[in-house]
Amino acid sequence: MNIHKRQFKAITAAQRRGEEVETSKKWAAGQNKQHTITKNTAKLDRETEELHHDRVTLAVGKAIQQSRQAKGLTQKDLATRISEKPQVIADYEAGKAIPNNQVLGKLERALGVKLRGKDIGTPLEAVPKKK
Repeated sequence: MNIHKRQFKAITAAQRRGEEVETSKKWAAGQNKQHTITKNTAKLDRETEELHHDRVTLAVGKAIQQSRQAKGLTQKDLATRISEKPQVIADYEAGKAIPNNQVLGKLERALGVKLRGKDIGTPLEAVPKKK
């Protein structure tokens, strides 16, 4: 007889007798969700006044917003172009996002504006592709 069946039968027998039986449901049983917490998530949880993550500056947010509006794009259109969620664009424009070079690079290419370094908001120079 299977161990699980024996345990189940013992539990049901105890319940029939009126005894209290404590059962607990396993969290995310049968799913691969126990490995979803990343290092950054843990760092954000421990975030305090003295120890906090750098956020995107308002100058970057303003440059994103101005260049997006100049191209006639909505936040959703821009998000679709760079394969990100619209909330990501909203966070970057509001200065709430933690800078991610991959996202900033995609935004720079989509908008044609420099968002990293010194000359934030200046148009990107067309760099000839190497053969």
